[in-house]
Amino acid sequence: MSRISTREEVQGHNTRESLWCIIDSRVYDLTGFAEMHPGGEFVLQQIGGTDVTTEFYNLHRHSVLEQHSDLCIGTIANEHPQIIRHNAGDLSVVPYAEPAWLAPQFKSPYYNKSHHRLRAAMRLFTDTHIWPEAQQKEVSGEKISETLIRKMADANILGMRVGPGKHLHGRSILNGTLRGEDFDCFHDLVATQELVRANARGFWDGNMVGMTISLTAVMQHANDPELLEEVQQDCLSGRKTICLAVSEAFAGSDVANIRTTAKKTPDGQSYIVNGTKKWITNGTWCDYFVTAVNTGDGLSVLLIQRGEGVETKPIKTSYSAAAGTAFVTFDNVKVSARNLLGQEGKGLYVILSNFNHERWMVCCAGIRMSRIVVEECLKWSNQRQVFGKRLIEQPVIRSKLAKIISLVEAMQAWLEHTTYQMSQMSHTEQSIHLAGPIGLLKMYSSRCAHEVAENAAQIFGGRALTQTGMGNVVEMFHRTTEFDAILGGSEDIIGDMAVRQIMKRFPKSML
Repeated sequence: MSRISTREEVQGHNTRESLWCIIDSRVYDLTGFAEMHPGGEFVLQQIGGTDVTTEFYNLHRHSVLEQHSDLCIGTIANEHPQIIRHNAGDLSVVPYAEPAWLAPQFKSPYYNKSHHRLRAAMRLFTDTHIWPEAQQKEVSGEKISETLIRKMADANILGMRVGPGKHLHGRSILNGTLRGEDFDCFHDLVATQELVRANARGFWDGNMVGMTISLTAVMQHANDPELLEEVQQDCLSGRKTICLAVSEAFAGSDVANIRTTAKKTPDGQSYIVNGTKKWITNGTWCDYFVTAVNTGDGLSVLLIQRGEGVETKPIKTSYSAAAGTAFVTFDNVKVSARNLLGQEGKGLYVILSNFNHERWMVCCAGIRMSRIVVEECLKWSNQRQVFGKRLIEQPVIRSKLAKIISLVEAMQAWLEHTTYQMSQMSHTEQSIHLAGPIGLLKMYSSRCAHEVAENAAQIFGGRALTQTGMGNVVEMFHRTTEFDAILGGSEDIIGDMAVRQIMKRFPKSML
């Protein structure tokens, strides 16, 4: 890109034999590309020799220029490009595209320098290693690669995914960015919100979410220390994968009515498990299943290893098969009694206490994804030209932007408040005091996300219906936002649960 041209010179290259154009003070030679242009050769012939910066950004993402950087042959004399180029690891300069704690003009009582260091390292790792694979696998529906899993394991990102705890002690996170002993709930929030920026909803769930929502149950409730150590090391090293198998065709949020059975053998050393599970995230490839079963005396939880009698089949959903959503069958599966998590007949406590971190994680991810959509809408409204003016000059568009910005800011504030409470409580205290508040936060954030999706679709118009191009992020969000309203407990059920908890402790206070 060493050639220096004048605008007058470029104007002379407006034929099929020599077709140039200007985009943001850069000169592009489209002569050999014209026949391959998806929109047809005639479209490019119409703009030969002209500055098409406005027209280009009306139709294409900036990434298109990066993909075809070989077409750039130089720049315009005495001019400098104005469009901001995003590099791996960069913070966005768009207002409200980042949480307020990342804006230099704002302060937060929740974050310190270690959170900023982790954020920077996670941003660079996600942009460099996760984003490219996420975009590919979201389309192909393939499982996350072993290579990426091992990279995350080596950086101890897998260890971060299950929250603070002794499992991180003695570990160095992201090549010395943070000591595992110093990892807290806000580091957990930072890591989760940075990972979701890969902008691939199905791949996000495929990226070890099964471990995030199931290994915690093993770590908190395993009765056999050797089993705990074995499974923890298997999963945090990336050698094996694990998922949560609770939902059935017969029982979703109504976990007390689980029909999968586990009957003790006469010697009391094993259980024989029979039944099915449905909608199990990562189930198609997992090695371990944290499984809710009926043991006759109530609900229990068993850790079941893939083997004889365990069969998984993929379920087609409205997001990418990269999530590994499965139908799981247990046919006379023999499971050692040492694999019981918690107490027999008291598995409901194991499941419900485990739900807190899962639902909180869903909130972290959904809120960050909502913010990404806000950024998309702000950028699009500023560059899209309709009726002779930018979209953002239309009062109705500004009203929609104000609405979705306020929703995202409110969600993040509530999330940070809840995260602070988590940081001040033990796991047991969280189970007692935060199940209701986290449930309400999840219900609120999924309702807000639905409203963000609707407004974003109106701002993008027809482009919000296409899975490629300018509206691809909004299309994905609009199509998949209901997942967060259902996964980890449907919003109506957990909202009702939160109110019922209030009723149990309601004081004798009258109007």
